[in-house]
Amino acid sequence: MKTVKIGLLGLGNIGTGTYKTLEMNRDEIESSLGVKLEIVKILERDTERDRGITVPMEKFTSDPDSIFTDPDIDIVIELLGGIEPATSFMLKAMENGKHVVTANKAAIAANYQALMDTAAANGVLLRFEASVGGGIPILTSLTGPLKANKFEEVMGILNGTTNYILTMMTQEGLDYETALRDAQAQGFAEADPTADVEGIDAANKLSILMALMFDKYVAPGDIPTIGITKVTKDEIEKARQDNCRIKLIAHAKKLDNGDVEYAVKPMYIDENHPLAGINREFNAVFVKGNAVDELMFYGKGAGPLPTGSAVMGDVMDIVRTALK
Repeated sequence: MKTVKIGLLGLGNIGTGTYKTLEMNRDEIESSLGVKLEIVKILERDTERDRGITVPMEKFTSDPDSIFTDPDIDIVIELLGGIEPATSFMLKAMENGKHVVTANKAAIAANYQALMDTAAANGVLLRFEASVGGGIPILTSLTGPLKANKFEEVMGILNGTTNYILTMMTQEGLDYETALRDAQAQGFAEADPTADVEGIDAANKLSILMALMFDKYVAPGDIPTIGITKVTKDEIEKARQDNCRIKLIAHAKKLDNGDVEYAVKPMYIDENHPLAGINREFNAVFVKGNAVDELMFYGKGAGPLPTGSAVMGDVMDIVRTALK
């Protein structure tokens, strides 16, 4: 049986989840593909941390070029996070003929066109399902089964941290600061939650969704963005009295004249709207197309295993499409 060899950039939480997903479902994955998958090299400085997995020491490398220039490696998985050096690493991998899979919404959103152009110029595939919605298969659905639609609108709860905080404010009557501390204690918020609570993370994801749905790239920094730090208990209660819920919504809509309006901000959502019932750390994406009408995708938008599931799904797609 043929072996497809993989280089992995980063063995943090998502890298570990990806490694675990392959190991615990290896039989099913390889039987489905008819090939073996092997992660042969891992770029990682911390080789001693207990991750709950067994990784042979000889797989670790501190030299990214040893992955990019290895002629036996077919696919590079980038899970370092951040814009740089992740973007440069993905570009170099593709320039060396490697297919690339990433979960990195910041890098994809910031450098969408350069990454897509480099993949096309080098005849390789770039997949980034895990960059939006973690384990929710939203991007694959938009570019596959739903591609026959003219998309009209997308509304998304795209950040679990902010959704958890707003849920606690709504259901438990907490103020913002108390709800944030609770989210941090539960592991749903980082020590520095700025990217989440200020809407930056959601703007990155909306940028990617618009590029795929409307063929319109808007840099995340150009998306009007308001976070949740100023949401008060009084506003939460006012929404409740109006039979609404406050949610941080990433929203884009195609207008009759062909323009697209877009923003990330806290919005009043009618309690009967499907998004109103999305609570805690869960994510959901509400899509409207001219043929399919309204659809909603719901699930865990983050976490090592849900995200690792999406990463490995992209790897499997590349194998089926280009490497069998």
